[in-house]
Amino acid sequence: MLQDLENNFSELEKKILLLQKNYKNLTESLSELTIEHEDLKKKYDEERRRNQVLAEEQKNIKLYSAISGNPEHNRLMKNHINRLVKEIDFCIAQLQNSGL
Repeated sequence: MLQDLENNFSELEKKILLLQKNYKNLTESLSELTIEHEDLKKKYDEERRRNQVLAEEQKNIKLYSAISGNPEHNRLMKNHINRLVKEIDFCIAQLQNSGL
């Protein structure tokens, strides 16, 4: 009976040591993955900003193309002019409402 208890205790001790080792490995992996996640998040944000800049540049190129008379972009130019006119009308209405 005492031998069985000693064997059980020994097995428990081995399992505890194995669990501690596994816990240490998992915490190290978590730290590495957290760092990797942060790096990937930074790269994603940089690429998203870069994509926004490129989209804005593409929009400007189309607008310049429309201004220069490219028939493919006439509709874009008309829409842009309409948007600007609406903004101007809105500003005029605000100025009239404020009494200026």
